[in-house]
Amino acid sequence: MKARRLSDYVLVALKGMAMGAADAVPGVSGGTIALVSGIYQELVETISNISLKLFEPLFRGRLAEFWKAANGNFVLALGAGILISYVSFMKMAKYLLEYHPILIWSFFLGLIVASIWYMGKQIPNWNLSTLLFLIAGIGLGYFLTTLPSAEVNDNLFYFFICAAVAICAMILPGISGTFILILLGAYSTLSTAIAELDIKKLLVFVSGAVIGLLSFSKVLKWLLHKYHTQTFAVLTGLIIGSINQVWPWKKVLETRTYGDKTVVVSDVNVWPSAFEGDNQLLPAIILAVVGFSLIFILERAASKK
Repeated sequence: MKARRLSDYVLVALKGMAMGAADAVPGVSGGTIALVSGIYQELVETISNISLKLFEPLFRGRLAEFWKAANGNFVLALGAGILISYVSFMKMAKYLLEYHPILIWSFFLGLIVASIWYMGKQIPNWNLSTLLFLIAGIGLGYFLTTLPSAEVNDNLFYFFICAAVAICAMILPGISGTFILILLGAYSTLSTAIAELDIKKLLVFVSGAVIGLLSFSKVLKWLLHKYHTQTFAVLTGLIIGSINQVWPWKKVLETRTYGDKTVVVSDVNVWPSAFEGDNQLLPAIILAVVGFSLIFILERAASKK
């Protein structure tokens, strides 16, 4: 890999910030941003390379060797961007989802539609087999968005499993880890643990996330190397299926309140003309175009690297 300059790592950090902002919104995946910005494969391979052997130079005092093997500069830049953006955007996302849901969902709708175009370009040969994998991905993505939310469960082992599953979803394009937490009934548990600084639950969550991420990244790396076309077809399908979740105009059927958070657990998509209230069609279209254009900007920046 070509040596990076400081400006390159600033760009990686900005991509991390875009990933963090996406992950802060239930229904949008940071993995999609990583993919279209050209860092997805490096991200997966960096995570999958983590093992006890990787830490041997560190234990022997060879810090520089360990840092290079761990792709430390990349991890630091990307991780800082994700963390800063996720923490800061959470409050903004909460406000926008509560007071301007149509506008924020329109922006992400445009982003996701452009992502589908980008993903399709990564598949060199379309045939019947590829199409079947695409359809399977669409079916899975749509199915996940229609699942009812589970009841809240404070069992620590269940919370551990939820963390492992959700973190896997966060690195998959088209699937939101936050949305998976809501489906599994663990969103309120995590929110409460963060608000109350419950160290025990937070350690359980982090442990599950680390184990899930390390395990799944190895599987994903193997799939990308051995079955690249089929994997991209499924991932493209997942993104298409996720449109059901980010469609801006919805009719809310049921909500649940977790502390000071109100989460929609059941709704149905409607056309803008059938939306009850101001459908904000013109600003929604403008923001969708902005989101669509952003993918082309990210893709152009990635292609130059």
